[in-house]
Order: sequence, then C-alpha cells, then structure tokens
Amino acid sequence: MRILKLTVETEKQLLATRRTHDAAAQRVAQRIIEDVRRRGDSALFAWTEKLDGTALTRKSLFIPDRQIRSAARCVSAQFLRAVRQAARNIRRLAETQLPCPWSVSTEPGVKIRQLVSPIDAVGCYIPGGRSSLVSTLLMTAVPAQVAGVPRIIAVCPRPNNELLAVAEFLGLREIACVGGAQAVAALAYGTQSIAPVEKICGPGNKYVTAAKQAVSLDCAIDLPAGPTEAVVLASRGNPAWIAADLLAQAEHAPDAGSVFVTTSRMLAQQVAAQVSRQLVMLPPENPAHRSIKSAGTILLAPSLAAACEFVNRFAPEHLSLPYNAQVLLRRIRSSGTVFVGPWAGQSLGDYVSGSNHVLPTAGWARRRGGLSSADFVKCITVQEISRHGFIRLADSAETFACAEDLQAHYNAVRIRQ
Repeated sequence: MRILKLTVETEKQLLATRRTHDAAAQRVAQRIIEDVRRRGDSALFAWTEKLDGTALTRKSLFIPDRQIRSAARCVSAQFLRAVRQAARNIRRLAETQLPCPWSVSTEPGVKIRQLVSPIDAVGCYIPGGRSSLVSTLLMTAVPAQVAGVPRIIAVCPRPNNELLAVAEFLGLREIACVGGAQAVAALAYGTQSIAPVEKICGPGNKYVTAAKQAVSLDCAIDLPAGPTEAVVLASRGNPAWIAADLLAQAEHAPDAGSVFVTTSRMLAQQVAAQVSRQLVMLPPENPAHRSIKSAGTILLAPSLAAACEFVNRFAPEHLSLPYNAQVLLRRIRSSGTVFVGPWAGQSLGDYVSGSNHVLPTAGWARRRGGLSSADFVKCITVQEISRHGFIRLADSAETFACAEDLQAHYNAVRIRQ
C-alpha cells in the first residue's frame, strides 16, 4: 500500500476519485433498463445470457420449491448453526429498530397518531459474482420480515445451495436466477414473469448501483450501496489485525477502497508490510490484489484531530477504531458502521454480530445510516380533531392562509366557523 501524508491536496484527490461517476456504467445500466422495461422477459433473458453466460427461460427463471426445500440437506450442520445465530442477532436488532405506533395530543381536542404499515413488496438484490453472498439474504430479508413485508423476492445470478438453504430457513419461495442491471429493472418495472416491487434493497457493483439510482424515480431503493470501503483509524495497534481488516473488505471487488489513517509512521510501515505479507497468501484471482494496488492507501495524519476530521468528510462505509476508541468515537460524526476495540473484526459485522452490512458508500454516510427494519415500513400520521380542537386552531390557520394568499384554504376553515 502506498503511504501518503494527509494534506489538503491528498484529501482532495481521494475524494475527487471517489466522487467521479462512472459514466460508462450509467450508460450501460440505462440501456439495459430501457430494454427490459420495453421487452420484459425477452430482454431480461437476452442480457442475462450476454453478461452472465446463463440461458434462461420462463420455466428456469425461478428456483423450484423442491430444490429450495432440499437445499438444507446439501449444506453442513455447521453452516446451518451459523445461519441460525446470524438470523437471531439480525432479528433482535431489527426488532429494536422498528418504528412503533404512538399517539400525542398537541392541543386539547387535537390528537396525532402514527400508524406503522409495511411496504407491500420488496426485492432483495443478492450479489453473486465469484460466489453468492448468502449473508446478504439474511441482512435484507430478515429486517423486511420483522417489518411484516408480505412479499419478498430475492434475485441472484448464481444461487448456490447455501443461499437456497438460507431461503428455506427464512421461508422464502421467490428466488430468481438473475442479477445485474437487468434484475434491478425487472424488479422495478416488472416483466411477464416477475411482478414489480415497491422497493429494492441490497448492495451491488457499479452497474447495479447505477441501475438502482436510475430506477429510483419509479421504485424506491434503500441506499447507494456500491463498491465497499474500509477505513481503519489508529495511532497504535496490532499491524497484522489492521491489515487483515483492510484486506477483508478489499477482496469484495477490484474497485473496493481500503484506507489506513494513522499518526505513526512506524505503524504505517508495519501495516504496509503486513498487507503485502497477507496479500501473497490470497489466491491470484482474489480481487484484493487489484483493489489494494489501485485504491489502497495509508495516510499519515499530523494529529488525531485531523485524522478524525478526514474520516468525517470521507464518511466511510466501515470504520475501525481498534485503540483509544471511546475518545475517538466522540469525534466521529459520519460512518456507516463503527467497529470499536481490537477484537471487533469487520468480518464479524459482515456476517453475524447482528448489525446490518448493507451500508451507505461513496460519502452517503454523511446523510444516512445503514439498512434497518425502518426502511421497510411506512409511517402514516393520523389527525383526529374535535370541534373544540378546531376552535383552538382555526384563527391561526386563517392567518396563515391570508399570509400565503390562499383563499380556498381560508374558506375551508371559515366555512366551519
């Protein structure tokens, strides 16, 4: 990994590189979306064969129920135990995050209530490049189930037995063998075989992220969860553990970003050496080889205060604070998720701690947090106003209507006087 001084110019270059939109990906995604929207299944199958090398038909698009039911017999008992533990923890957190109904009287005779209603249908995008990210099915479907979503469909280009075993465990039956921008388009607009959904959730590559953003005017999306990012901030610590966390996120994709921020030149050099040492242990085809070379950076900050301010402006998807965490955490305002302490390995959060791994990337952590059960419900306010409440509000409402020169608003109050 390259070691650079954290300066204004260095930060500008890093942020500018990340802000650069991939115009080619946007053009490709838009072309695919328009084709699927126009031709439905025919376009969906054609793009899947062209991009993924999979020949689909209406009959083979969805995994048969019997194959889903039998998948649990094809995986290890150890895997099923891990699934149960992860699901239990994810569900526990999702139940805590779920908005609750409430009622409040703002004035005598004026009561405002909140109803919490689930979204009708959700599409879970499960990445399936080198392998299906089975944990993403848990991270997206479990919060949706906690919210009470009645229809959950999952799309994945290469669903394996582990993914199907998770689907069986969760009771999911709509598993479609498609991915990429064409799957996003099918979920958003529907085809002859896939009914449209109200919201699409889940991470993906730059084409999937571009497609989600393109359809967001017509179909809700969770958040831009594109190429992954990891930042570790530490002035001391175990260099091997720090390097391992950086590489864990780097292997997601060739454009994943891994950044180590420190005030210690010695620790910077030790982490760089550990990254090189651990990198050679990974298979040559592992994306970490490319992402570390192209986007891996070690930043030497002049102070911890400067380091924290950089982190807040960068707003990483993952942030690790292995040492002095409680002090540093008070200075952190923007991050998708924060791992506190040396034992909080980022892989634990990716899989089984219970915190959701669908997180904002590309600086979106300055605006919102990660996926939660709250993303799968609608909070509806109900206003109950009695005659007494009307009398208390009428004069002020008429005053506002006059100030805004809205005569019909004024009349709607005056006619009740």
